[in-house]
Amino acid sequence: MNDLKVGVIGVGALGRHHARILAGIDGVTFVGVADSSEERGREAAESWGCEWYADYRDLLPLVEAVSIAVPTFAHLDVAKECIAAGIPMMMEKPLAGNVTDARTIAQLADDAGLTLQVGHVERFNPATVAATRECQNPKYIKSERLSSFSFRSTDISIVHDLMIHDLDLILNLVQSDVKQVQAFGISLFGNPEDAVQARLVFENGCIADITASRINPTAGRAMQIWSDTGCTTVDFTTREVKQYSPGAELLAGVSPVEMATQPGADITQLREDVFGRFIEVRDAEVSDDDALTAELTHFVKCVNSGSTPLVNGWTAVAALELADRIQQAVAEHSWGSGPNSLVGPNILPSGKTGKKAA
Repeated sequence: MNDLKVGVIGVGALGRHHARILAGIDGVTFVGVADSSEERGREAAESWGCEWYADYRDLLPLVEAVSIAVPTFAHLDVAKECIAAGIPMMMEKPLAGNVTDARTIAQLADDAGLTLQVGHVERFNPATVAATRECQNPKYIKSERLSSFSFRSTDISIVHDLMIHDLDLILNLVQSDVKQVQAFGISLFGNPEDAVQARLVFENGCIADITASRINPTAGRAMQIWSDTGCTTVDFTTREVKQYSPGAELLAGVSPVEMATQPGADITQLREDVFGRFIEVRDAEVSDDDALTAELTHFVKCVNSGSTPLVNGWTAVAALELADRIQQAVAEHSWGSGPNSLVGPNILPSGKTGKKAA
């Protein structure tokens, strides 16, 4: 099989990593990069031994697949050009800035019979892979995705910027329709929402509480997944996955609470025995693979084989549809009960406020 000819459209903060990785994947001939910034484009081309194109449309006749990392508002236009040229795409998340555009991209790619993969890279995080193996039929999920303000992606809500990773992961874990959405948020800097808290209730009874913020002093990406067999904790940053489950004595009906009430009970020892004796703790095996490399390698394999990507266009549409429901709940959230209560996320420290309740 001949090497797949691949290019990258957009070599900003994330796209330059796409270029770096694709240039080193076996079975890939890295043809070039396209970017409207000559400085960025020439730097990337020099670094990875390829050509730079100011207009991405000049790159399309030379490649057999592209990775797209342009600003979200440009996704639809770039996708249309790529699909018209018959080029498979790896599109960075979110697939589009709104559900209508995302559906259009997914449908156009389907109609053309082209591979469309969407960059929900957390699916390829080895911690996610390990946790998915451990978790069956979750009953409750708690997730947090926190970061400091990066001054990137300020044109989109935190729901589309960060929370959408967890929406995709949770939809994949639960495998059920969402029955109810509750959410509130704030737009601290006058942009779209900077912090959002959401609760999802699924048709199968599972509940998920999701926190996302880009105005946190420290960064963190973590999840707890509860099922009828125990609890799995995931740290996506350190890639630590722990499984907590009832121990043999607890399953046999031995209660540490009852033991503590017995004369002469050693409470100190019982406290030490909670985790280990009564609740078993196991570290899941997690690989040291790079998530972005795994994602881009998967894309190349899907293009070559014609197989469906792990995160295809319609999977990304489902995450965006849920993101829209959360944003609608945020917009409708009332911060009081009276007629003058503030509604929505726009509560600013300057004294400006959100809209008043009707």
